[in-house]
Amino acid sequence: MAIEGDTKDWTWVLQRRCEQCGVDSAREDPASVPALLRDAVGRWQEVLRRPDVRDRPDDATWSPLEYAAHVRDVFGVFAGRLRLMVDEDGPTFADWDQDAAAVAGQYASQDPAAVSAELTTAGLALADAFAAVPAGQWERRGLRSNGSEFTVRTLSQYLVHDVLHHLHDVRG
Repeated sequence: MAIEGDTKDWTWVLQRRCEQCGVDSAREDPASVPALLRDAVGRWQEVLRRPDVRDRPDDATWSPLEYAAHVRDVFGVFAGRLRLMVDEDGPTFADWDQDAAAVAGQYASQDPAAVSAELTTAGLALADAFAAVPAGQWERRGLRSNGSEFTVRTLSQYLVHDVLHHLHDVRG
């Protein structure tokens, strides 16, 4: 069964703690992100080794494998956005429809070992990219196509919430 798309605006996580997962991403800054991402990558590797990795808890919720494939792709999208913010003044990010990506990428049928390797590579590369951003560039800005403004700082906070929230979703 197809999963209903997520149309919520999650930017509120930049202002307050997420009651669902407990993450208070507003407390983080780009300097803390590399360690958080490296830890999360290890936790995702464990999730992807579970025997139930393909099992959906219900018809409306992704399996751990599908969440992991999503996080892998999030790493790639955020790496591109971070690169734009550092290299350009005030870029506008290309649209990314996470639900369309899940369908097109056939997340449910992917190989868990391949997803683990790809997630690891992408997550560690993104950790390194955040580690390379000097503190003087944390307030560089970029825009989503819907007008939501991010800085390198808030992009890192939004990313932290997404990755950790999905670990919470899969009890990772």
